[in-house]
Amino acid sequence: MVDGWPTALLGGVLIGAAASLLLWLNGRIAGISGIVDGAVAGELGDRAWRWAFLIGLVAAGAAWLAWVPGAAVPRSDFPRPLLVIAGLLVGYGARLGAGCTSGHGVCGLARLSRRSLVAVPVFLLTAMLTTFAVRHLGVAA
Repeated sequence: MVDGWPTALLGGVLIGAAASLLLWLNGRIAGISGIVDGAVAGELGDRAWRWAFLIGLVAAGAAWLAWVPGAAVPRSDFPRPLLVIAGLLVGYGARLGAGCTSGHGVCGLARLSRRSLVAVPVFLLTAMLTTFAVRHLGVAA
């Protein structure tokens, strides 16, 4: 069953296991924005694992779409300018919040980080307000 909670549960377990292994084996936090930043602008000797991690993320998603019957098909009907603006805003928010949802939500909460305990509710509230505005108020429609 592709659309039900068992796949979401499995995905959550895999994300948690990957984040735990990265911390345990490398002493690194699995925050995607920090990993991307270090892959692009970090020290040369520290880039290889970051690129391997990012390539693994993309490859795993591509493998899921290719090999799992009934997997979600990516939507292609979004206006490209809005996607670019949204991506820039997410990047700005990750920089402003000193991390992204993966770093704060998965790793920070697990470590009981005070900063993450504040950041995650702010992320969630912003996402809920944005969804409400787009779906019910016609913003960016």
